[in-house]
Amino acid sequence: MLKVKDLHVHYGAIHAIKGVSFEVAKGEIVTLIGSNGAGKSTILKTISNILKKSGGDILFLDKNLEAVEPHKIVEMGISHVPEGRRVFPGLTVYENLQMGAYTRKDKVEIASDLEAVYKRFPRLKERENQSAGTLSGGEQQMLAMGRALMSRPKILLLDEPSMGLAPLLVDEIFNIIKDINKNGTTILLVEQNANRALHVSNKGYVLETGKITASGKSSDLLNDDKVKEAYLSA
Repeated sequence: MLKVKDLHVHYGAIHAIKGVSFEVAKGEIVTLIGSNGAGKSTILKTISNILKKSGGDILFLDKNLEAVEPHKIVEMGISHVPEGRRVFPGLTVYENLQMGAYTRKDKVEIASDLEAVYKRFPRLKERENQSAGTLSGGEQQMLAMGRALMSRPKILLLDEPSMGLAPLLVDEIFNIIKDINKNGTTILLVEQNANRALHVSNKGYVLETGKITASGKSSDLLNDDKVKEAYLSA
């Protein structure tokens, strides 16, 4: 479904991503793990064309994304939940969710999808007329995920969904990720909590200073001594 081939990204003179290649097949949860600053978020932003690559190719359903504008990428079926949630704080929960469907014209289906989001995230229904900026961190994460689902994505890019959340909310978010995937949405997950990410995903890639240093089935990476020492030790 998604193929990243020999990707290079520069921030000015800084070579942030150095020849990264990986694939995400339909129906999978694939995770990119690594320490802060490894380049995980940069890769997601480059897939969404928020950042411009300096080399390599990104293909989605065999179409090269190089010349595709970010809003057209959403229309193609790629939805991005950015690090830090990035909800619209001055808009209500309902208005934020409607923003997620801005590329769509099918009003009846949009209304149906809104009800599906409220069913998955009951707290959002309770707070639909509340300003998004007044929600808790966990509620804002749910809102950001619900907003992304309103575009009916084929693949969901999730950037650090558990960051800053209490342990109970982390459990809830990862259960929601599994449920979204079970209902047919492919997921590319960027996550510093390597243990949780590898337990929920099918495949994993370890990123260090802009390069992939290990990859494989998530179950294998969980038992890899180097991965355990670097990312899974208590």
